[in-house]
Amino acid sequence: MRSVKVDRKPRDNPRARATRKPARGSRERKATPAYSGRDEEDGGSLLVRLLRPLLLPLLGLFRRPILLMSLGLILFAAIAALFASGTVGRTIRGVNNVIDTVVADAGFGISEIHLAGNSRVPPETILAALGMRPGESIFAARLAEARARILALDWIASADVVRRYPDSIFVTVVEKRPFALWQAPQGLAVVERAGGVITTQGVEKFARLPKLVGAGAPEGAADLVEAVMAHRAVSARVALYEYVSQRRWNLHLNDGVVVKLPETGWKKELDALEHLIVDSGILERDVTEIDLRSPTQYFFVLRSGEKKDVPRGKET
Repeated sequence: MRSVKVDRKPRDNPRARATRKPARGSRERKATPAYSGRDEEDGGSLLVRLLRPLLLPLLGLFRRPILLMSLGLILFAAIAALFASGTVGRTIRGVNNVIDTVVADAGFGISEIHLAGNSRVPPETILAALGMRPGESIFAARLAEARARILALDWIASADVVRRYPDSIFVTVVEKRPFALWQAPQGLAVVERAGGVITTQGVEKFARLPKLVGAGAPEGAADLVEAVMAHRAVSARVALYEYVSQRRWNLHLNDGVVVKLPETGWKKELDALEHLIVDSGILERDVTEIDLRSPTQYFFVLRSGEKKDVPRGKET
């Protein structure tokens, strides 16, 4: 009997088909390599590999905010201690000094300081306020601060400080103009026309200036003083300008006579006073006070204390 080999056809079994497909799928997945942490590390750049040991502890700190805050406070305290001890300041100044020396040696050191406009302020006073030394780097010169120090001087009204390369500093000042002497609460002072106090030092040099008395006198005296100067007889005799209650003026003449001016219209009364002195010879009479405040009468006080009033126009 001959045996016959029969090829068996596979049954169409759904269960078998289901089991075979995952096997083929597993073989396909094995064909695609999976990425692991070591693979990434091996394929990463050299910079990443070098920085990773440093970055990992920092990332760990961010997960611990209290520890991070503590380290920040310690760092801040250390920096503050360096500033407080002066270490940082000394280091910066040392570096600046080295730079200044190099710049000066290169031909940019201050060698000339030119002054202009000063007549009352000595040059050494301005140079001391300027605060610049020969040989100092012209780039390091702090012009604004130097100008502020010069403006702080009593007699300086304005100042300009300019650097001109390679080695020169030019200082131009405008001095204040003395206008009058004022009997201030702190003593006799030289004042400007606008009323500002210039100085209380060396006032004896200005004895010929008009003299003012009374609170607020410097601010309101300019017009009156100039008007008096336009009347020759009056200006030759005025010794003192007194501001009364910050409202009106009295003129004290050099022979002791007091002339009372009104609050308004005093320019017209200066014309009348000039007439009384020149034409009527009022100062040759025995008077101690001339009151010009009335628009219709002149009032006089004699040395005896007697008071007289004279209608205007009949004073002769």
